[in-house]
Amino acid sequence: MRTIDLRGRSLQVSELLAVVPRASEARATALHVAAEIVDDVRARGEQALREQAERFDGVSGHAVRVPAEQIDEALASLDSRVRAALEEAIRRVREASAAQVPAPRVTELGTGARVTQRWQPVSRVGVYVPGGKAVYPSSVVMNVVPAQVAGVGSVALASPPQRDHGGRVHPTILAAAALLGVDEVYAMGGAGAIGALAHGVATLGLEPVDVVSGPGNNFVAAAKRAVAGVVGTDAEAGATEILIIADDTADARLVAYDLVSQAEHDEQASAVLVTASATLAEAVREEVERVAAATRHHERVATALAGEQSAIVLVDDLAAAEAFSNAYAPEHLEIHVADAAGSAERCTSAGAIFVGSYAPVSLGDYLAGSNHVLPTGGQARYAAGLGSHTFLRPQQVIEYDRDALARVRDGIVALAEAEALPAHGEAVVARFADDDAAPDLPGVGA
Repeated sequence: MRTIDLRGRSLQVSELLAVVPRASEARATALHVAAEIVDDVRARGEQALREQAERFDGVSGHAVRVPAEQIDEALASLDSRVRAALEEAIRRVREASAAQVPAPRVTELGTGARVTQRWQPVSRVGVYVPGGKAVYPSSVVMNVVPAQVAGVGSVALASPPQRDHGGRVHPTILAAAALLGVDEVYAMGGAGAIGALAHGVATLGLEPVDVVSGPGNNFVAAAKRAVAGVVGTDAEAGATEILIIADDTADARLVAYDLVSQAEHDEQASAVLVTASATLAEAVREEVERVAAATRHHERVATALAGEQSAIVLVDDLAAAEAFSNAYAPEHLEIHVADAAGSAERCTSAGAIFVGSYAPVSLGDYLAGSNHVLPTGGQARYAAGLGSHTFLRPQQVIEYDRDALARVRDGIVALAEAEALPAHGEAVVARFADDDAAPDLPGVGA
């Protein structure tokens, strides 16, 4: 891992943004390629998806729309330990997601004047579950459960066809879908799948969705940008990121394990340590080399850790570390410092924050109850992770009776004239054509 030494420098936010480690070239390339793939699917539908499956997944002649019997078979053959873990994850995520659904609220602005705030679910959601380097049944849970809790009535799920499984979606993903009652599943991957969910594919019976959600690589994230405006999307959850703030009280061994755990996702994964302790930094570097060499995906991990997106960042103190983290806005933030809870209060920009030595990112990936579909690439400065709120639209319902409208008639007319939109005022006055004596609005002249 390379070192970025910021000690002795007082940097403004713009300067911090300039030095945070990002794989910017890979992201720029993905934007161009993903847009072309999405356009191809929109224009040529199933044929484009089949060509992309052969090109990217090494699969041909497969059933793009997964038959019901394949889903049933996958559930029947699911390992009992995995099933138990998935069922517990479903229970925990369902409970935590329920807290994200606001109750309707009525505001009485006067007699006969009422505004109701309600939260309406979208009708149909498309969920993307990655495949390839790893298998992600947990992502089925993290996407489908919040949608169901929000009240979404129709869910379509897409995941890449697997060459090792005869062009089928990985059976563990199918089994997770079955546990949640999802029976509309498509064997399609990458940017093409995002395009198909957004635009629909008539020959497959795939109707367009209202919102596309789910994690993936940089091409999946870029494809979401390409379909934005056609459908809603969650934050662009691209290649995974972990940033760890640590001080001399941290266990270098645990910090190393957590950095490596995220680096194993993908060669483009980002692993960043920020610390004011040169001693800890060196200890973590040594532990990372040991842990990375011993893990199953050591080559993938080594590539990710050596990339421009990963680094050990040396700063002057904890405040500087927190400022760096807020500028970076990591997908996952772990805090290993003496006052971890206090630091978490000051770290305001992160997809999810893991506080202390016993809350590793791996916990959030599976059984914390929190959601692991989170914004990457700095989007946590302004975007939220996936939750039931992703699939809800706030709506206001306005109810005024005649007397309540009469009390604000003159104010509406005054503002309409000030904005040179007289017909707005006329539309209100017309309702009182038989009654010129509307009560005055306090503070507004007749």
